[in-house]
Amino acid sequence: MWQTIRRWFDPHELRSVGSTPDYRFSLANERTFLAWLRTGLALIAGGLAAAQFLPRLPLAHLREVIAVVLLLLGATVAVRAVDHWARTERAIRLDEELPASRFPAVLALIVALGALLLVLAVLVRGIG
Repeated sequence: MWQTIRRWFDPHELRSVGSTPDYRFSLANERTFLAWLRTGLALIAGGLAAAQFLPRLPLAHLREVIAVVLLLLGATVAVRAVDHWARTERAIRLDEELPASRFPAVLALIVALGALLLVLAVLVRGIG
């Protein structure tokens, strides 16, 4: 685990493997990383907004649960982004197949499930 984390922060270690790729590939990988970071920041902002601006919901502590889930999801996306960036950059330098990931699908399902639960909470509040 520590070696993986070290790879994230040590550009010399990353450059020591394989050969220098076409810069366009590295820059595209970086843009993807930044897009994931924006997604993580948006989830964190949503968590803070939920904690501050959502009214009390019909279920006790539902607002706090929503906020904490969004904050944790944002942190997870940020960590996953840097890990995927490093693994992809390494694969590019070694001319290997890019790493496959189920994370985008899992994230999409979690966000969709959360949205459906919020729709249910809004409907329960509207009926009650």
